[in-house]
Amino acid sequence: QVQLVESGGGLVQAGGSLRLSCAASGRTLSTYDMGWFRQALGKEREFVARIDWSTGNTYYADSVKGRFTISKDNTKNTVYLQMNSLRPEDTAIYYCYVGYRLTPHNWGQGTQVTVSS
Repeated sequence: QVQLVESGGGLVQAGGSLRLSCAASGRTLSTYDMGWFRQALGKEREFVARIDWSTGNTYYADSVKGRFTISKDNTKNTVYLQMNSLRPEDTAIYYCYVGYRLTPHNWGQGTQVTVSS
């Protein structure tokens, strides 16, 4: 079992930036992916970005490509989501996950991101 603790959400104006962090503990991550989904009010949870822990390869949803960057710090077992050029439609609860590709095994508690116009 992996425990995930997220931080970094908040309120920002459109065009601004935020960085989310997700620290993992409890199990080795070398064979897993870590990443982020988000869920806006009244909508289904959707994939945002993921990183292959062993290769460092990254993958993004088309809606965030070129604006968001996912990265990791192996020494801290932490994944980051740098979000630039934020838009009101990026407003959602962002959930960190660990799993295989797009199949989450564990979720973080979620962090609210609100982008005002």
